[in-house]
Amino acid sequence: MSMLSKIRLSCVLALLALGSGRLGAAEEKANAAWLAEHYVKFEFRIPMRDGVRLFTCVYVPKDDSQAWPILLMRTPYSLKPYGADNYAQPSGSFESFARDKFILASQDVRGRYHSEGQYTHVRPFNPNKGPKDADESSDTWDTIDWLVKNVPGNNGKAGLFGISYPGFYTSMGMIDSHPALKAASPQAPIADWFMGDDLHHNGAFFLSQSFGFFYRFGGQAQDPLHQDTPSFQFPSPDGYDFFLRMGALTNSDTLYFKGQWPAWTEFLAHSTYDGFWQARNIRPHLKNIRCAVMTVGGWFDAEDFFGALETCRWTERLNPGIVNTLVIGPWAHGEWGRGIGDTLGPINFHERTAEFYREKIQLPFFRHFLKGDTNYTMAKAQVFETGADQWRRFDAWPPRNVSSRALYFHPGGSLSFERPTEGADAFDEYVSDPAKPVPYSSALSTSYPRSYPLEDQRFAASRPDVLVYETQPLEEDLTLAGPLKAMLRVSTTGTDADWVVKLIDVYPGDYPNPEPNPAEVKLGGCQQLVRGEVFRGRFRNSFEKPEPFQPGQVTPIEFALPDVFHTFRSGHRVMVQVQSSWFPLVDRNPQTFVNIPSATPEDFRKATQRVYRAGNAFSCLTVGVLAREDVR
Repeated sequence: MSMLSKIRLSCVLALLALGSGRLGAAEEKANAAWLAEHYVKFEFRIPMRDGVRLFTCVYVPKDDSQAWPILLMRTPYSLKPYGADNYAQPSGSFESFARDKFILASQDVRGRYHSEGQYTHVRPFNPNKGPKDADESSDTWDTIDWLVKNVPGNNGKAGLFGISYPGFYTSMGMIDSHPALKAASPQAPIADWFMGDDLHHNGAFFLSQSFGFFYRFGGQAQDPLHQDTPSFQFPSPDGYDFFLRMGALTNSDTLYFKGQWPAWTEFLAHSTYDGFWQARNIRPHLKNIRCAVMTVGGWFDAEDFFGALETCRWTERLNPGIVNTLVIGPWAHGEWGRGIGDTLGPINFHERTAEFYREKIQLPFFRHFLKGDTNYTMAKAQVFETGADQWRRFDAWPPRNVSSRALYFHPGGSLSFERPTEGADAFDEYVSDPAKPVPYSSALSTSYPRSYPLEDQRFAASRPDVLVYETQPLEEDLTLAGPLKAMLRVSTTGTDADWVVKLIDVYPGDYPNPEPNPAEVKLGGCQQLVRGEVFRGRFRNSFEKPEPFQPGQVTPIEFALPDVFHTFRSGHRVMVQVQSSWFPLVDRNPQTFVNIPSATPEDFRKATQRVYRAGNAFSCLTVGVLAREDVR
């Protein structure tokens, strides 16, 4: 998950009140007064099959000239403002739907805020429910069933959607779909908290991204229905220094959480892919989906991009024949639901991508399946091509006209599609020191800068513990589409190691700076991160049963990096960086084979890491190259 302010942001997401919407010159400004003029707000406590009642807020259009469909969003982040006379401030997606006259329903999930019951993080799906057994899928079914039978003026059709944690509840709600559910859009949904979403990537714990969020999520305000829960008070804005001084991961609990946040204690107690995490893997349960599905993600979503990709893939695999579409734009976490979407950090996309998505993709999808609007043209994948800065439509994702190629590591930091011919002793090496880990960002932050997934990597390339490989300037555009795979041959003098691989777009030296440029950003020679991922080496053969490295032994490390759709323009270079720490985004690997959460100071040791590039022990990054005739 994300920065300290994420719960405040997610409360906004929970109401879908997300930035500026389709406000035109002829439209009256949408605010709480506007919403009260056009909608009636109801508050219900809807009974579930086990007797637990879930608090639900419903806005019904005052226009009773026809019946309207229901759009439901379920959230753990509260439905403030509470009270039937207190109206939300509609904006972004909420405003778009409100102007188009949907019945807008939001619900506190089981055990949160105004709802009864016991809360469980990423509550596992129960495939063997009895008549009184409940999970998030059954709670959604029971809610939709009650809404279509009791809310005035509805047309008997319902839709689901939500971003981030509400995206997870959308995914759960699609399973064993209620007959009235006609369309669902899981957006940045959680799929697996150990393999690639929020808490872990390939078994490596995402420290700074999780620490502040779960401190606040598990906290308690004196008046939770009206007050925000308190944030952790960091002693300075320098998260790198704070987390380095904190020491081993277990100190986060003993020094700061102090056992008062049971979920955090439980997370640290499960340091392998055991039954706790496996039960929270939603992917194999995405069955019996009988509604249209549109999964949404952001290329630069640092939290749940894995979940978007995997939810779409498994929905397709387990539900043949349904409408199943994928939308990906150039966004950080959740930013398609609010704001403009024309920039991220210093990078300009030359298009108002978030507004385009809300009005030209999201709204038509729900209008078509819930209102019968025929003005909708479906694409299997509608994705934004970064680098070339344009929306593209494909009948499959990855596109069919993609060929797999490998970018091989060569002497002198060279990178090319030609396979190496060097002898068996060809390698590059560096010393990885847990006391001086490689930072993941040059910015001061106690959580994470939202633009770090495309941040300039020159600060890392200059370090001696980062290997750098790059091509010659490209003679023509090169478009990469689909998943990446790191194939490394490595050795270490330690008994454990992390491996971080980054794909980077290197700009020409004379590339113009952004205008305006108050931060005085220098884009000439910028090493823009396109994709980065970490792999905890102990899990190279099994995430359930980790194994130590044999010091000095050449060992294969292979892992997938999430998809890209990026064009490296002519004159640019392709770069790959390899390192063994990414701090404090990722907790430090002590580089000894111990239980990492409970490692002692003595367990953290320097290690010499080698990356081999011989003809019979090569290292490379495999990519999907889009054929020139499919590039425009």
